[in-house]
Amino acid sequence: MSSVSVIDAEEMRGASPSFATDLRPLLIGLFALAIFDMLSLDLPLIRLFGTPSGFAWRDHWLTASVLHDGTRNAAWLLFVLLVIGIWRPIRIFASLSRRERLWWLGTTLLCVGLIPLLKRHNLSSCPWDLAEFGGMARHVSHWLPGQPDGGPGGCFPSGHASTAFAFLAGWFVMRRSAPRTARVWLVLTVIIGLTLGWAQMMRGAHYASHSLWTAWICWAVSVVSFHAFRNWRESVHAHPSATAPRSMDN
Repeated sequence: MSSVSVIDAEEMRGASPSFATDLRPLLIGLFALAIFDMLSLDLPLIRLFGTPSGFAWRDHWLTASVLHDGTRNAAWLLFVLLVIGIWRPIRIFASLSRRERLWWLGTTLLCVGLIPLLKRHNLSSCPWDLAEFGGMARHVSHWLPGQPDGGPGGCFPSGHASTAFAFLAGWFVMRRSAPRTARVWLVLTVIIGLTLGWAQMMRGAHYASHSLWTAWICWAVSVVSFHAFRNWRESVHAHPSATAPRSMDN
């Protein structure tokens, strides 16, 4: 595809929202999460499911087998489809160029890799490790970095919630070329992510805030990554002679 046809296709799709526009919901979400944490809502919510003898839903087939193991396997399948879609795009990717599909895959990988990295360096333990629920740890806010709670730590943010929220990048890359599909994708991703977060809370694996922060982090990564990608693409279009041929775009 020539540089002129690429630019014409971009113009036909319409302009993407600016970085400032995408930044507003990110800041609103940050404010809402700060309020949630300041009100200490994690403990009242987790106490709905935990007792001194533990969590009844911890090993239940629905929360452990279906909503944990099953959704993780489904996420791997979706990831494989994203990889295959770079060369053989399925219907949902039909409106995207190969560069856009590569960006989607790369941003998803970035989210999937970042969450475990943050968990590894955090000292907050999971709810089922609290003495109140049969463990040995005490509750310490994840806002206190470097403050051990007497447990194994490594629980914040929620890795399982990223099974869904890592795919939020699909909303950003499809919203211009396929707005209806993008909206459906966004709604389903958020619903599935919140469902997984709630299931993990029922199991005692995570507090509600752990999953909400995962959603915010994945959204933030997608916003920054998308606008960096768009700026790079615009610079490529502005200086086509400095780039390789665009025959790879579909």
